[in-house]
Amino acid sequence: MRYGILIAAVFGCLAVLLGAFAAHGLKSTLSTEHLAVLQTGVHYQFIHALALLLVAVLAQSRPSRALLLATVFFTLGVVLFSGSLYVLVLTPFKPGLITPVGGGLLVLGWVSLACSAWHKG
Repeated sequence: MRYGILIAAVFGCLAVLLGAFAAHGLKSTLSTEHLAVLQTGVHYQFIHALALLLVAVLAQSRPSRALLLATVFFTLGVVLFSGSLYVLVLTPFKPGLITPVGGGLLVLGWVSLACSAWHKG
């Protein structure tokens, strides 16, 4: 689960950088609504970076398929959910239904984490 720790660290670092960039670099160019959307993406990314770190630490002491799935779901969920919000605000592209798919993957990550408490392996 070394990769889980690496992904968590990258997501956490990027969340801090994007949050600071939004607060200082984009404050005068984005609308209040777009800043709020960007901050939502950063917020969810940071929370799930911490969740990924937790999953990676748990997996080191008791590896399981459920924890591996949680890692995959959290990773893909952050990329699709937060990533689509960043694309929506920072580019002319409209990501469509990618955001709810990413949100669903984040939920599946939490469900997988819960399942890891019930099943060993």
